[in-house]
This record gives sequence, structure tokens and C-alpha cells, in this order.
Amino acid sequence: MSNLKNFYINGQWVAPAAANNYDVINPSDEEVAATISLGGQADTDAAVAAARDAFDSWSQTSKEERLALLNKLLEVYKSRAEEMAQAMSLEMGAPISMSRVNQTGAGSWHLEGFIKAFEKFEFEKPYTATETTLLEPIGVCALITPWNWPMNQIVLKAVPAIATGCTVVLKPSEIAPLSGILFAEFMDEAGFPAGVFNMVNGDGVGVGSQLSVHPEVDMVSFTGSSRAGILISKAAADTLKRVSLELGGKGANILFADAGEKAMKYSADRCFRNTGQSCNAPTRLLVERSVYDQAVEVVAQQARDTHVGPASDEGQHIGPVVSEAQFDKIQGLIQVGIDEGAKLVAGGTGRPDGLNRGYYVKPTVFADVNNDMEIARTEIFGPVLSVIPFDTEEEAIAIANDTPYGLTNYIQTPDDDKRRRVARRLRSGMVETNGQGFAQGSPFGGYKQSGNGREGGVYGLEEFLEVKSVSGWNKA
Repeated sequence: MSNLKNFYINGQWVAPAAANNYDVINPSDEEVAATISLGGQADTDAAVAAARDAFDSWSQTSKEERLALLNKLLEVYKSRAEEMAQAMSLEMGAPISMSRVNQTGAGSWHLEGFIKAFEKFEFEKPYTATETTLLEPIGVCALITPWNWPMNQIVLKAVPAIATGCTVVLKPSEIAPLSGILFAEFMDEAGFPAGVFNMVNGDGVGVGSQLSVHPEVDMVSFTGSSRAGILISKAAADTLKRVSLELGGKGANILFADAGEKAMKYSADRCFRNTGQSCNAPTRLLVERSVYDQAVEVVAQQARDTHVGPASDEGQHIGPVVSEAQFDKIQGLIQVGIDEGAKLVAGGTGRPDGLNRGYYVKPTVFADVNNDMEIARTEIFGPVLSVIPFDTEEEAIAIANDTPYGLTNYIQTPDDDKRRRVARRLRSGMVETNGQGFAQGSPFGGYKQSGNGREGGVYGLEEFLEVKSVSGWNKA
């Protein structure tokens, strides 16, 4: 991609204040896919100033005006969906079929969900006969988004913030920025007023840190690693701005003996989806001992049957991981698992056969893992599954909860009472059972070091609102 636009600030595409180029690498072939500019302090300041100047007028627009623009955005998004799919496939390695259906589809799905929730949302709620509660936009919001599900996360932040009357500055991941640039084009084409949406490319130590400490930013919404979330929280503390975090995970998938072989196959496929680069991936498979050997055999075969190939190829395969740094981290952790004494039953270090260039990882399964091993405690963020046996329901719950994370856990059993009983005991923001996905607008977020925010639907709108009590609103 050439002739890339730079930063979108105050309704215009502008050049960076100083030249600081960054090469975007195609993970399928390790070639330069595009070159972007990284912002500096002057660019951050300009974007925040534009958002601040636009806030007073935008926050006072009617719900109907904002809703009309959101519907126009959805129209633009759908009309340019193929461009978005191609951009994400190129920048982060999602196979093009998956990029069209899942990666691009996630953006339009969440946008539709927010429109439905916003249509019914009330910003004024009577409390007593004479008192009312107002829900008002928090102000200028910095949105810092990751590379693994680019549109999923940009839409989950930008749309509810703007819908509720906030103005925003988006910093997409510098590793996968092309989709963020396209989204800025969509916002411009939809006709949002100048300054309501601003976009500056940059890295975490640059623009990300500048936004976190900026005195004119009222809120930071961040998705990424727990380590980065901690740093952002500390940086934001001096100005006491609100920080909403959606962080890592190490999900446990509890497979009871009555779940069956289909659930075993699903457990492997769900772990390897998006090449394992999902914070909610079920990377710890806890199996009841009576079916443990069978489950190990089934998931190992699923790993061996999982095809790995370039993102540009059509088909139901998995692509590369996003970067050389990510590839090296995963390779190192696979070796750690071997060194720890876990039983390697599929995959291992190195690239799959026939793939000598590109950040391709073998779908890997370790058996006989215990929960004290590093591969059971560290978020690997690749197609690596750890299988752990358990004997009792209580033991399964204890192992599942023995983690610093708490994003998504999974349960596989046809026993409804057992599913509900175990789900109540799991310390996570979400529990998926028997492969049943979550509904549109369902709250996404975690416990513990998986973060403190909720995204999607009504909960996502409420993230960006202040609560104001007003007495004497009506005459007694």
C-alpha cells in the first residue's frame, strides 16, 4: 500500500509534525506492506485540542442527530467491507476468508448492536418525584487499541464513546494500523463533525504514554497486555482520569467426561482460532481423568489437521502470527514447555513444513501439564494448548481459578445443573458453555488482571458516561 494518509485531526488529513517513519510488515512474507508516520507530542496535543474544542457542541447534540450519523457509518462500513478485510489480512495475518467473516464482521456486528442499544438508551432517569439522574458524556477519551482484533476493538470503543456525546482520539496499534486509517476514512465519509473523531498513529511509549498523562484527556480506554495496562493506570493516576481496561487472559476450558468427542474437537479449534491471538482463547484444557487419554488424542489430531498458510489464501486455515517479536516469544515458550517436562503431543518449535518465510507457528499441544508450569500461567498468545487432567468438579474449579487472569472460562457438559453450578464458581467476566457464543451487546470484560471495564451494548455505552444527580428537577 502506498500514498497512505497520515493523521486525521479536526476533520482533516494532516502530515505529522516531524518525520518518524515506521514500516508495517506483512507477517505472511516478512515484506514491508506499508510505511506510516508515528506521531509525536505536537501531534498528540493537536488531536486532543481538536477533541476538546469539539466536545461542548457535540455533547449537546440530540440523540437523533447522533443516531443518524451512526446509521450512516454502518452504511459506509458495509459498502467498504472488502477494503477493510483486505487491510486486516495484510497487516495482521488473518486469512482473507476469516478476515471477511470474523474480523470485518465483528465491526459491523458490534456497530449494529450499539445502534440497537442506543435507540432504547435513556440519558435522563427520574429518581423521585422531584429528583432526577442524568447520564452525561465524560469528555475527551483516548482510545488505545490492539492489533489482534482491530475492528472489533476500535468499534467497541469509538462508537459508544461518540454515541454518548464524547469526543475521541484513537491510537491504533502501530503493528496493524491500516484498518484504523480506513476506519478514519469511514468516519469522515459518514460526516461526523470536525474534532469529534481524531486518529493519530504512534507507539505505546510515544503517543500512548502522551495520551495517558495528558491533562485534557478525561478517560483512557485501553485493550492490550496486563503489563501495559498497569503502566497506563500509573501514568493516568496523576490526573485522576478514568481508565477502562480490557487485558489478557488464560482461559480454562473444563471438559467433563460426558461432553463427548465433538466438544474435544471444538476445544482445539477454539484455541487455535485467529492463530491463538485472542485474549479470550481457551488455552488451558482441563479434562476429567476418565476421558483424558481420549481427549489428548483427539486434540492432538485436530492440531495436526489444522492447516497453516498465507493470509492471502482462501480457505479455512490459520495464518501467521503478527510479528517477529510475537513469533520469537511463542517459540521460546514452546521450548519452555518442553524443558518443564510437559508432554509434546503435536507441533513444537520451528515453522510448519514448507513454510520457510513468514511468522508461521505449528499448532501445538502439550499434555500432562500441571497448573504450576509457566505454559499454564503465561498468556502465550499463539496456537498453543495445554491439557491438564482433573478428578473432581471441585478440583477443576480450583485449577481454573488459580490464575491471575479472569477474562473467559469455558464449560463442556450436557448436564445443565452442573454447568450452572460451575459457572457460578468461576472467577471470570464471561463463561462460555457448550460452544454457545455470546449475544449481540453482551458485556465483554474480565476480573482480576484481565481488566476492569465492560464493552458492548448498554454496558459499553455506560463506560463513557458520568452520573449526575439533580434535585428539584420537577416541582413537588
